[in-house]
Amino acid sequence: MESSNSRWNRRKVLHIVLSILIACAVWMYVDSADNPEGSEKTKILSDIPIEYVREDTLADRGLMLLPESEQTITLEIRARRRVLARLDPSKIRIQADLSDITSTGEHSVSYTIYYPNGITRNSITILNASSYMARAEIGELYSRDVDVRCALVGTVADGYIAGEVQLQPGTLEIRGVQEEVDRVAYAKVTLSVDNASETVSQALDYQLYDADDQLIEDRKNLHATVEQVQVTLPVNVEKELPLLVNFVESAGARKTNLEYTITPSSVTVSGAAEILKNVDAITLDTLELADLTGAATYRYPIMLPEGCENLSGVTRATMTIRFKDMTSASVNAVNFACENVPDGKTVNVLTTELPVSLRGTAADVESVTPENVVVVADLTDVNDASGSYTVPARVEISGADVGVLGDYQVRVTITEDTGEPDGPHEDAADPQPAG
Repeated sequence: MESSNSRWNRRKVLHIVLSILIACAVWMYVDSADNPEGSEKTKILSDIPIEYVREDTLADRGLMLLPESEQTITLEIRARRRVLARLDPSKIRIQADLSDITSTGEHSVSYTIYYPNGITRNSITILNASSYMARAEIGELYSRDVDVRCALVGTVADGYIAGEVQLQPGTLEIRGVQEEVDRVAYAKVTLSVDNASETVSQALDYQLYDADDQLIEDRKNLHATVEQVQVTLPVNVEKELPLLVNFVESAGARKTNLEYTITPSSVTVSGAAEILKNVDAITLDTLELADLTGAATYRYPIMLPEGCENLSGVTRATMTIRFKDMTSASVNAVNFACENVPDGKTVNVLTTELPVSLRGTAADVESVTPENVVVVADLTDVNDASGSYTVPARVEISGADVGVLGDYQVRVTITEDTGEPDGPHEDAADPQPAG
């Protein structure tokens, strides 16, 4: 059986605990009622980093912030308990502005404390600080330009070719203490491509290397004028394009009668896909076959579509050309007609016979007889005249595919029409043989 003394002791302990809890609750209520934020308390905030801002203004004056500058501040603060409970020391920022410094040496710079969102300056009292001014050591700026190199990782897609890497900027200005800046031999970026079928362009971070190609791990005292390098790798389609000449045919000068060779017959080019997708050949020239009088050699520059590269390296092409079967002959034309005859005029062609030079294949030229030839006089230039004139004429050949060489003229007389038919009348729309 439990003794009465044991029961009494338990009740006594319970009463004491309840009394303490009630006292604490009463104290907390009174404290909260008198001060909603709770009572004040002090706290030490150690080693808050100093952010030196407007450092770029030093560079404009040939100055730089040295690593010997003060790096942290320790603060002793006082604030209400609930303020301190919400205060995250890692989010407190201390900034010192360097824009007013114009000389080398040690400078005392005032700083500004920025608290996290939701906490005002008025809610915190600074009781003490390890330093009330930031100590900035300023030295002369030393700078050097180093080349930027690019390492490519991966490949382009089949049928495509990578062009030359373009870096912007191609050199970096490195600033800092001379001893550390002189360690830097070059900067390097790494561009990864994976089955690329179009131009790749990226802004990339760079790394610094020494003369032994070793990565410089500690860069905190080295500063560059840019934070990233814009790297562009042109990715082009590779295409073989035949070289062509456009031949303009005429009577007696047909492409089927040609023998020609273009050297080289094609070139391989690379360029952006959107440029080359509709390009199937390179046209060197347009040649009127009527102007070809015999075997000839032509030389042409190979003109590429804009923005494309000639991978073959050949910049000029040569074409040799001749007709396989070509002959010339003369036939006396005896049939004449007129066109563009003015109204109210009578026209007589005085020329009765005209030698005409023909050319074409031997078979076609031999098949032409005087009856196949008509010489048509053009009266456009003498429309308002009367009398005898020499006018231009064109030659028409029927029944054979032959060309006419040279220019021709005929003699005509023009008289006023008396209304009495004394010879054939020439109609402008339908040339008729003239007597």
